[in-house]
Amino acid sequence: MYRHLERRLADRIRDFLHRTYALVLPRIVIEQPPRVELGEYALPLAFDLAKKLRKAPRKIAEEIVSGTGPIEGFEKLELAGAGYINARIHRDQFAIALAAGEAPHAAAATGKILVEHSSINPNKAAHVGHLRNAILGDTFVRLLRFAGREVDIQNYIDNTGVQVADVVVGFLYLEKKSRAEIEVLTTQPRFDYYCWDLYARASLWYAEDKQNLQVRHEVLHAIEEGGNETAVIADLISIAVLRRHLETMDRLDIEYDFLPRESEILHLHFWDAAFTKLKEASVLTFENEGKNKGCWVMRRAGTSKDETTEGTGVSEDDQKVIVRSNGTVGYVGKDIAYHMWKFGLLGKDFGYRKFYRYPNGHDCWISTTVGALDHPHFGDVAEIYNVIDARQSEAQNTVIEALRALGYNEQADHYTHFSYEMVALTPGCAAELGYQLSEEDKARPYIEVSGRKGFGVKADDLIDTLIASAKKEVDTRHPQLTDAERATIATQIATGALRYFMLKFTKSSVIAFDFKEALSFEGETGPYAQYAVVRATNIFRKGGFDPDDFSREIAHYVSAADLSKFLTGEANNDFWELWLASSKTSYVIDQCIATTEPAHLAKHVFQLAQLFNTFYHRYPILTETDESRKKFLLATIAVVRRELVRSLAVMGITVPPVM
Repeated sequence: MYRHLERRLADRIRDFLHRTYALVLPRIVIEQPPRVELGEYALPLAFDLAKKLRKAPRKIAEEIVSGTGPIEGFEKLELAGAGYINARIHRDQFAIALAAGEAPHAAAATGKILVEHSSINPNKAAHVGHLRNAILGDTFVRLLRFAGREVDIQNYIDNTGVQVADVVVGFLYLEKKSRAEIEVLTTQPRFDYYCWDLYARASLWYAEDKQNLQVRHEVLHAIEEGGNETAVIADLISIAVLRRHLETMDRLDIEYDFLPRESEILHLHFWDAAFTKLKEASVLTFENEGKNKGCWVMRRAGTSKDETTEGTGVSEDDQKVIVRSNGTVGYVGKDIAYHMWKFGLLGKDFGYRKFYRYPNGHDCWISTTVGALDHPHFGDVAEIYNVIDARQSEAQNTVIEALRALGYNEQADHYTHFSYEMVALTPGCAAELGYQLSEEDKARPYIEVSGRKGFGVKADDLIDTLIASAKKEVDTRHPQLTDAERATIATQIATGALRYFMLKFTKSSVIAFDFKEALSFEGETGPYAQYAVVRATNIFRKGGFDPDDFSREIAHYVSAADLSKFLTGEANNDFWELWLASSKTSYVIDQCIATTEPAHLAKHVFQLAQLFNTFYHRYPILTETDESRKKFLLATIAVVRRELVRSLAVMGITVPPVM
């Protein structure tokens, strides 16, 4: 409702400006006043128009207020200050629509969206940093689907890269394992933990003698080539670890539709097709001299052509090597081919087979060279969002520039790098995990994790710790419940705490992970919001009402006249503030999508929970003697509860029956 009225207001103002001043403004800035007594919307546009119209802002504002005329749903426009325009809506009409629970207005279909997230190297256990990626990506998918968009979820698997090669080196050269022995190990629980330690040991082995790096090179070459014993072992390892990753993410209700693998990009000759197109369009050029001699290169994103330079017209420092002098293609080259497939520009497709079935029956598919014919249609999408950390910005920009250089400007415009910063550990958290810290380390605000050093928090360990901590509290508070019931509730609280923690920080913030902060049930946390819903639910149960039934039938309990009586006027601003905040879920979700920033929704949930708790402590509800006022108070709770549940669901957070 809030978003709908905002658009209506913008359209009327835009029409007035065109009729009166012959101005065409594609975007009308509309703000939210700091206090509800000032109205529901504020327009500062008179200040922006002052120079263009050669009038004082207040004069322009007066003309807009007097000339716009009535707007459906709005009580009036008011002049404020030196040129602000405040807009007041009909509170009772607005409340009736909000109480009815009208479904959010679905976006017009403009093609399928592909969200790629997680993309964990299948060489060891997932860690806390991977959880931030997966939770951000999964939440963005939920945001898009809430807005009515069709979304495919993909998780790119680099199963031929150096990280997998290092684990293979560990098995073959450090542990001297045979293929049969490795195959037995892959069936063991938490095989990914075994690989975590082995990966760190392989890194130390390279550091001991640089000549050992030649072994890595040979193993990597064998994996990329395929069709040999080393490649088979690498596939055994990567498949086993990948299954563990899916199991880990499933614990947080994170699912995928398709797992495209780098091995198929190579073996199905995706790169060869892309390479031909890039050469024909002169996007890539061959270097005959200098440090990049023998390489195929392209201009780095953000650099300009140097007319004084031979060949590419780009200095060596501004060249991005796509194909190395030994003929092997780098990560960015394969990524260019992959994204051409995503947009349906390559003329090739994967083979597909079912790989993993979730408890709800949803199938996740994986790429193969030859696969099933009855698979869903993947690729050929209208928009792409890649959830990849900020350190990959150059690589992402290079892919976008390659698309532009090939003439695919529309696709490049619809390719978004969903960038985020890393997750580190606070010194206290690192010490709690048993890591030895220097005095310098202890003084730092955070300590970076390192998979190569085996330094970090494994995702499953974190989830287990959170659940165990929540279970202790639930066991104490609700001993009458069965152990299975308490375990389920503890899991809901723990996953809510984790998901909220990862989402409340803006993407550009480095998260210094701390167990105590993540586990806190007070303040800006998932459990705080969950508890607000539980508290609201308990009010209905104590009053003899089913909260969901009441929410669906608010109009049956509260008349339009009562809504008007208790929501209009200055004396009822505190009630109105709660109803108005509840109306902004769709507005905030649109904002999250437009800015690729889910933290806005976390903030909305926290503020709504805060407002509800203030309301709960200020007004007696079940003891209210005025029956119409009592039903209005219950209606207020029903609206807030509904929007909290709806918003938390978009964040991937469920609400337990008790806390």
